Amino acid sequence: MSSFSHVDDKGRARMVDVGGKPDQRRVARASGKILLAPETVALIQENNLKKGDVLTVAEIAGIQAAKKTFDLIPLCHTVHIGHAQVTARLEKDGVAVTSEVSSIGPTGVEMEALTAVSVALLTVYDMCKAVDKNMVIKEVILLEKTKEDLA
Repeated sequence: MSSFSHVDDKGRARMVDVGGKPDQRRVARASGKILLAPETVALIQENNLKKGDVLTVAEIAGIQAAKKTFDLIPLCHTVHIGHAQVTARLEKDGVAVTSEVSSIGPTGVEMEALTAVSVALLTVYDMCKAVDKNMVIKEVILLEKTKEDLA
């Protein structure tokens, strides 16, 4: 038998069976950043980009992405997300994004947290691409994942 949870005995990809696992409260937090030109930071701060309020749109996109992770990542389970929060913060050199996703179920929500951050950053990229040709998305990382019994 394979020692990898997502590979069967013949080396084919498979979805892990979590049907027998107990429900637990699961929480995951992630973060990332997009580096922007000073002029682009100023445009966001002044809300002068043609596509609108970059930070709010990025936050909403991140929340939507967390809810759709199972559609994007082939072997992810469908999870019932109880809470998703995405915060986009303007900094001197770009936009920092953090997410926190929670669920009660048999599997974690780290992929949802990471997807939320990634899509929020991609949204900033999309909204700024007309004015900034040198943006860099970096340091998308899982900060923490926890689980606790419900009993």
